[in-house]
Amino acid sequence: MSGPHVDAVVVGGGLAGITAALDLAASGASVALVERRRRLGGLTWSFAHHGLQLDNGQHVFLRCCDAYRGFLSRIGSAGDVELQPRLEITAVRPGPGAGTPPTSGTLGRNDLPAPLHLGRSLLRYPLMSRSERLRVGRAVLGLRRLDLDDPALDEETFGSWLDRHGQGPGALGALWDLITVATVNLPAREASAAIAAMVFRTGLLEDHAAADLGWSRLPLGILHGERAAATLERAGVSLRMEETVVSVGPADEGCPGPLGVTTTSGPLGADMVVVAVPHTVAGSLLPAGSFPGQELLEKLGTSAIVNLHVVFDRQVTDLPLLAGVGSPVQWVFDRSASAGLDGNGQYLALSLSAADHLVGRHPDLIAAELLPELERLLPEARGARVLETLVTKERAATFRAAPGSSCLRPGPSTSTPGLSVAGAWTATGWPATMEGAVRSGHAAAAAALDSSGRRSPTRRPTTKRPTGKPPTGQRPPARQSPARQPTTEEVA
Repeated sequence: MSGPHVDAVVVGGGLAGITAALDLAASGASVALVERRRRLGGLTWSFAHHGLQLDNGQHVFLRCCDAYRGFLSRIGSAGDVELQPRLEITAVRPGPGAGTPPTSGTLGRNDLPAPLHLGRSLLRYPLMSRSERLRVGRAVLGLRRLDLDDPALDEETFGSWLDRHGQGPGALGALWDLITVATVNLPAREASAAIAAMVFRTGLLEDHAAADLGWSRLPLGILHGERAAATLERAGVSLRMEETVVSVGPADEGCPGPLGVTTTSGPLGADMVVVAVPHTVAGSLLPAGSFPGQELLEKLGTSAIVNLHVVFDRQVTDLPLLAGVGSPVQWVFDRSASAGLDGNGQYLALSLSAADHLVGRHPDLIAAELLPELERLLPEARGARVLETLVTKERAATFRAAPGSSCLRPGPSTSTPGLSVAGAWTATGWPATMEGAVRSGHAAAAAALDSSGRRSPTRRPTTKRPTGKPPTGQRPPARQSPARQPTTEEVA
C-alpha cells in the first residue's frame, strides 16, 4: 500500500534532527519530522515537579560552539542564554577533616593570546602544587604540537598521554579531569586521547575567548523544544509527534519516491531521509550495509550522566556554578531562577558525568552520599534545611568516547542515495555535545541534498572560532509554560 509523499523525512527530534529539518526546509523541500516522544529536544528536556521547572540534566556550551550558538539564534533563543564575558570557574576542594574549611581557586583567562591567556590563573591555582602548576606547560606544548588526525592518537587513553607529559595524579584530578569528565563523559584514564585532546585544543589553546562558558536562563524544554517546534512550524515542517519509525530504506513497489519510511501510523514515501537517532537504535533501523562498520556500532557503548536536584530553605552559595575537586560532587549549578523558585530558598543541581556506577543505585542512597559532600564544599549548606531532593538519570547520555571509538563513528553519507545519518555520535570531530549534534544535522542535510541531486542549503557550520564579545541587550526570560511529568525510566 502506498503512502503519502514528502520531499524529506527526518527521523528524530533532537538537536541534530531539528537542525537537519530546518536546513532541508530552507532548501525548498517539503519536510516531515517524526519523533516518538511528545516533545522535541532529545536529551535536553524539562519537566514539572512540585511547581518547579527542572531540567533532566545540566548543559553548558562554550563561546567556540559556533554551530550551537547559530542554532539558538535560528530558533529565537540566543537572548535567553548567559555567556561569561571571560572564562571563570571556581573550583573547590573539601577540607582534609570534618568541619575544616574547603580550599577554593579560580580558573580563568585574561586577554593575552592563547595559551598565555591561562598562564596567570594556572600559576596561582591553589589546588595544585607549585611543581604541578609548572609542569602543566609541558602538556600544553605537547597538545599544541599534536596532529589530531593521527589515528594512533585514538589508540591510547588521554591519561596515558598525560603521564608521558609529566602530569601526575594531583594535576589530573585538579585540572585535566575537571574538563575531560564534563566534556567527554569519561575520566582521562578511560577517554580517547584523540577526543580529549580535541577538546583542550579547541576550547583552551587556539583562541583566548573560546572557552568562555554559557548556559541557559530558561528551562531547556523551552529554550530548545518549544522554540524549535515553533520555528519548524513556521518553516513549513510537518511535526509527527508520538510516532515511531519502524523501518527505513528503499521504497516498496508502489510507494512514491525512492525511499520509504514506515511508522506506526503507516508508510511515507520520500526523496531524502535523515536518520537522527541514537547509535543504539540507528544500526538496526538503517538498511544493512549503509556504511562500513554498521554492525559494530554497539561497540561504541554508552556512558551515563546522573543529576541530583536539591532544594534548600535558604541561599547557600552566590556562585552560578562551581566545580568540585577531590569530591564525588563534580559540578554544581544554581538553577533557582530558571526553575521558577520563589522566596529565599535555593535550588542547586549537581551534575555527575561518567556516572555508570550510580545508575543502578537507589535515589535515596545517592542523595545520602552526596549531600554531606556538598556541605563539605559549601559550608553554608550545613545549617540549611533540605526541602526536597530528586535524582534524574540518563543511562545512555553519550557514546563511550574510549580509545578506538573514533573509527566507529560514521560520516553523514550512506550507500543509499538521499539517505544520511545524524547525531552527536557521528564523525563530527567533536565529542557528544550539543555542538556536535547541531554540526551533524547540518552535515546530514547537506549529504542528503547532494546525493539526491538537490542544491545544498547555504547554512553550513563554520570552523572559525568566534572571538567577539558576548551578545548584549539580552531579553528577560520568557514566561515558563508547563512541562510534562517525566516517565519512571527518566527520573529515578
